[in-house]
Amino acid sequence: MATGDVERGGGGNGKNRGNTYNQSSSPYYVEKDEKYWTSWLIPMFVVANVAFFVVVMYVNNCPKNNLGLEGGCVARFLGRLSFQPTKENPLFGPSSNTLEKLGALNWEKIVHGNQGWRLITCIWLHAGVIHLLANMLSLVFIGIRLEQQFGFIRVGLIYLLSGLGGSILSALFIQRGISVGASGALFGLLGAMLSELLTNWTIYTNKAAALITLLVIIAINLAVGILPHVDNFAHIGGFLAGFLLGFVLLLRPQFGWVGRKNLPAGAPVRSKHKAYQYMFWVIAAVLLIVGFAVGLVMVFRGERGNDHCSWCHYLSCVPTSKWHCGN
Repeated sequence: MATGDVERGGGGNGKNRGNTYNQSSSPYYVEKDEKYWTSWLIPMFVVANVAFFVVVMYVNNCPKNNLGLEGGCVARFLGRLSFQPTKENPLFGPSSNTLEKLGALNWEKIVHGNQGWRLITCIWLHAGVIHLLANMLSLVFIGIRLEQQFGFIRVGLIYLLSGLGGSILSALFIQRGISVGASGALFGLLGAMLSELLTNWTIYTNKAAALITLLVIIAINLAVGILPHVDNFAHIGGFLAGFLLGFVLLLRPQFGWVGRKNLPAGAPVRSKHKAYQYMFWVIAAVLLIVGFAVGLVMVFRGERGNDHCSWCHYLSCVPTSKWHCGN
């Protein structure tokens, strides 16, 4: 896409399953009384993202609006849904002007144009087909599992609030160009998976393997963010928001709590949660409230994050002999 722009490049409901415990292929113990949900919200998010992309391409109308300075439209057989020239947008998508018009994250318009809604709308826009496919495949693989285990309300909240957290941090550090994509929300789901593992540590069987695998996946995805034109601040902001939300929303009862009603009379019953889970919950809730409040105030006051952190720009782009980061 055009220089200066960045993309964000990341059983039945309530069914009873008996009253004993089993160890499945999952790395934690699963109680057979535990509820499993049918995943429908994540598939709806995928449909919504694809629908928004089609609308964006329809409004873009490359055959009519392309001036030909960067070459001809790609896949012209698609008519007004055809893509911008690859020199302008190598991801097979719309122009930067179209994305900006339809709600891309733009610091100038948020701060001076009173368009705070862009912090939300940018989550539903994508720079191109490649960008869209990468994010939607990740959403399916990550989101469906979480929704099946924790339900649509909690996973939906994590997705949306993480996307907002990514937009806030991005707006604080990227004042030139635009930013679009669901990667902040996706990194929030990854962050929530990590905090879920930590706060429910005692029910996991392969703790080290699960933790190492998840940390490697997160590290690789964050490392990709140091490439030019990838908004790693959205990734980091979404990850931090999701990580804290996981402590608040994804608590599991101690092993044996769900099946306590099947215990013989007089049998000792453990408390639902451990003390450290409550401690994590309180700390995470406080940090979330303070973080969102301070972040939003700084954004709407027009604060520039780079003025307060001289090295933070390296978190989003590291210059090398192969590329430069510009501004």
